[in-house]
Amino acid sequence: MPDMPTHSVSVAGIVVRDDGHVLAVRRRDNQRWEPPGGVLELVETFDQGVRREVFEETGIKVRVERLSGVYKNMPRGIVALVFRCSPIGGRLTTTDEALSVRWLSIDQIQQHMDPAYVVRVTDAFSEEAAARVHDGIDLVHA
Repeated sequence: MPDMPTHSVSVAGIVVRDDGHVLAVRRRDNQRWEPPGGVLELVETFDQGVRREVFEETGIKVRVERLSGVYKNMPRGIVALVFRCSPIGGRLTTTDEALSVRWLSIDQIQQHMDPAYVVRVTDAFSEEAAARVHDGIDLVHA
């Protein structure tokens, strides 16, 4: 069998405060707003990866609550496991990866994030986990 392309596995946290605001980062590399997250390391569990990525990018410590969705970036072959989280400590800080870190309302999320990331946030407010594909910006409907 010929070599098959592989996927990259990422994790992200939709961190929701009691007032419903969601933690977001403005990435240094592309200036876009997204939920914090990144590549899952080989030695990490899903929860460990989410906690590490959120803290590294934002300075916020979280409790991972549940899987809220699985998303595939079709052109790049990235599978993202997204988890709803709640903040348990730390303080907002910019980092090498995050130009800006803020708590945004759902309306602000819809204004600032690409549709492929808005849906990750809104899916985290649903009781059931979602499975979606996108092209990096917009959802792809089969």
